Formats: sequence, structure tokens, C-alpha cells
Amino acid sequence: MAADLQFPSGLPPRAAGVLLHPTSLPGRFDAGTIGADARQFIDWLASAGFCVWQFLPVGPVGPSHSPYQLGSAFAGNPLLVDPDDLAAAGWVTAGEVAGVVSATDRTALLRSAWRIFRRRADSAARGQLAAYWDAERGWLLPYALFRVARELYGDAGWWTWPPALRRRDPAAVARLLEGARERVREVAFEQYLFDQQWARLRGHARQAGVRLFGDIPIYVDLDSADAWWYREQFRIEPDGRLPAVAGVPPDYFSADGQLWGNPLYDWDAMAADGFRWWIARMRRQCRHFDFLRLDHFRGLQAYWEVPAGAVTARGGCWREAPGAALLAALRSAFGTLPLVAEDLGVITAEVRALRDEFQLPGMLILQFAFDGSPDNPYLPANHREQSVVYTGTHDNDTLAGWHAGLDERARRHVREVLGVPGAEVTAAIRAAAWQSPARLAMFPLQDLLGLGSEARLNTPGTVSGNWQWRFRWSDIPASLAADCRRAALASGRLPAGASAERMAASG
Repeated sequence: MAADLQFPSGLPPRAAGVLLHPTSLPGRFDAGTIGADARQFIDWLASAGFCVWQFLPVGPVGPSHSPYQLGSAFAGNPLLVDPDDLAAAGWVTAGEVAGVVSATDRTALLRSAWRIFRRRADSAARGQLAAYWDAERGWLLPYALFRVARELYGDAGWWTWPPALRRRDPAAVARLLEGARERVREVAFEQYLFDQQWARLRGHARQAGVRLFGDIPIYVDLDSADAWWYREQFRIEPDGRLPAVAGVPPDYFSADGQLWGNPLYDWDAMAADGFRWWIARMRRQCRHFDFLRLDHFRGLQAYWEVPAGAVTARGGCWREAPGAALLAALRSAFGTLPLVAEDLGVITAEVRALRDEFQLPGMLILQFAFDGSPDNPYLPANHREQSVVYTGTHDNDTLAGWHAGLDERARRHVREVLGVPGAEVTAAIRAAAWQSPARLAMFPLQDLLGLGSEARLNTPGTVSGNWQWRFRWSDIPASLAADCRRAALASGRLPAGASAERMAASG
């Protein structure tokens, strides 16, 4: 993908898409997967005139289920593997799938699939798995060893492991591998299944003319394979302590800022080896997605460093980062930069200059447009073409919930700016996204459905009640696809290859 959002395969320079994490898909399991319902959603997107599906990060999550707290920057989330597709492939039985209710059941199902694979796989299937291991070993072995060691030491963080293993002493790592080869192979098999199902999903999307839009968190978790195996890339003490942690200063979302707690990068070390870890990370993500949102882009120009032990992020300070050198290295490695810069928050002239130097599209959030300033960049009148416009993101309340939560003075101001009665505000904001000069218009599915705060996916700064929302197919009105298709056509966002027959078929 070219950096100016000139999409591949003849798609138009103006386009529209939907933001929906796959765990929010319908289905009979406890969370959505990348199986049949995901493929059906792609078909619905195409019928509605959308050509982009945006995801949150799809790596392995922890107890919080947050897609921004991952055990690996490279691995996929095995809980996204669809049990029915496993049965269709012959790795589990339909009876086993019928008993699946929870995430624990799905984890057990993956273990059963490995046992069946070991007993029944033919030489072709075994050869495919061996080829996958050979191709992905650079990240897959560290991740599998990390998983095995966590299980061996009671799911404790790597900084609590025996010192020799904590520092990745070759002899200690060799002993770990020798004692757990079978489990290492099983973890690799999980990733093989994830990548097989993802390849099918991406192939289905390409046939439908839908591009997959991914998301790269700027930081990794301390409790991750990356922080353990590549510790020299991070500011982590030998015993696992962090001298300082990542966060953001007070902003729209939080009066105290956000204390993320992630380890900070050792940018000098990264620059010294040519940003190899970043290049490998990007290469892996480009296997899954057509282009990517780089979360917290401003952290590539300067990052908010919070002293270890701080209770809030208020006491942090800005530190410069070598973002230009990193982006130049990525551009050199890939030819183009398939990135959208998440340039929200405290944005300075230096951040904008970095974004524009590498011709990266930025983000525009319409919920942020109504602070009364005529220079507000989120006001529709001020939108840049080199941008992606959103009615809201996964961190915002839904459009209807946001409007309901405004006081009367703020609501009156929104009505005046949009020039519509109060009952039409949310529809007018959606229309502003469709009509924006921005190259790409993105709509959370909740906003297309007109849902309220009960459908909010995440509230920043909170630790419970997030990442749980799901829709049902019956929630989608029969007329919605045709309505969206008409809006795409009227705003010049309908894909060039969309046929009149498909438009008629959609309603």
C-alpha cells in the first residue's frame, strides 16, 4: 500500500470502512473468532459498499482481554481460532466442538487438535507444519519458550524465574527446550492454526475487495516474550525492574493522564542494530494486514516517561525519540510505509512534521470537533485529505452515548455547528464522516447501528467491563447495507468495482 492511501487493486482514492474487533463478532462461542462469522462480516461489508475492515491488535491477550496488553508482538491470539473450522479441517470432532462454552474449553480444544494431529496427520500436513516452523522460527521459538516457562513457573512473570533463565543463559534455555520439546511444538501448532485460518480470512477479503487494516501498539508488555527475549532492546534492569515506564500526560480521556506501565525502548540500542526488531515486527504484521495503524505515533517523536513507582502519569516528562531514523529504516526495508499515524493527544509541530515528512495519513475524530475553536483540526471544515476520519474509536463512547452524555450547553453548540436539530445530531456526524475530504472514512459498527453507551468497547483508565461487547446478526437492520452503499456512492467512496447488480442485491 502506498503511503498516501492510494489503495491497491484499483480501489479508489476515497474509501470507507468499519472498525470492529473480531471478538465482537457473533457466534455460539464465548467470543467472536476468525471463522465463518468473520467471513460473513466481510461479505456484509462488501454488500454495504465498504472496502476496509479495521481490527484492534490480534496478538495473545492476558487476563484483562485487552488487545493492547499482549504476550507477544509477533504471535496471534489462539483464542481467535475458530473451533468449527478446526472440525472442518479434521483436527477435532464435531462432538468436541459441541461441548465448547468458554475460553478454557477452546484452549483445551486446541490441545486436543494437537494430539489428533500427532496421531493422524499425513506427510503433507506434517511437511507444512515443518515448513511453517522453519519460516517463522525467529519469533516463534522465543514465544513458545516463553509460554512454556510461564507454565512451568506458575504463570509468574519472567523476572521471577531462576536467574539463569531470566537472563536467557544459553545452557538454561537449552535445558528448558530439551525438557519441553513437545509443548514447544504444540505452541507452534497453535500459531500454525491461527495463521492458516487468518490466511483463509485474508483470501476471502481479497476476493470480496475488502482490505484488512491492522493496529500496532507502540509498546510491549513487560510480561511478554519480547521483553524477556529481546531485553536489550528495552530499558529493563537485569532483575526485571523498570527505571521508568510509559504513559501519556493528562488529556481528553484522563485528568491524571494514563499510566500504562510498559517498558520504554532503549532507542540507542535499537538504532545501533538498525531497528531490526521493529523491521521484523512490521514484516510479521504485513503478513496479516494490508496496512496498519501505528498506535501513539507521537511517541516516535517524543515519549512520556514516568518515574517507576509513580501513582499517576502526572509527574512524567517528555523525552525525544529517534522516530525519523526508525521510519527511514522501515521505509528502506519495505519501500513504502503501510502506516496510518495515530496522531491524537498532545500533538506538537514536531510530531506533525515527522508525520508529514514520511507522508503518513493522520487521524481525525469527529467527537473531538466541538470545543468551540475555529482552528480545531477535527472540525469537518478543517479536515485534511491525507487523513482517516472516524466518528469515534475503540477508546471513545459510542456516538449516541457521547451525545447523550453532553450537557445542554455542549449539545446546543454541536447543533449550531452542524446546523441540525438535536434528534439529527448523530446522523449529521455520520454524514460529516462520509462527506469529509479525508481519504478514508471509518465507522465503528456500534455507530452504524446507533447504539448507546451499553455498546462501548473500552473506557481508558479503567480495568473492568471492557472488551466485552458483541453484536448479533439480528442487530443489523435489513436496510443498513443499502443505506451505507448509497452514502458511499453519494460521497464518492464506493469501490470502483462495485457492480450495480450487487447494489441491487443489497436492498
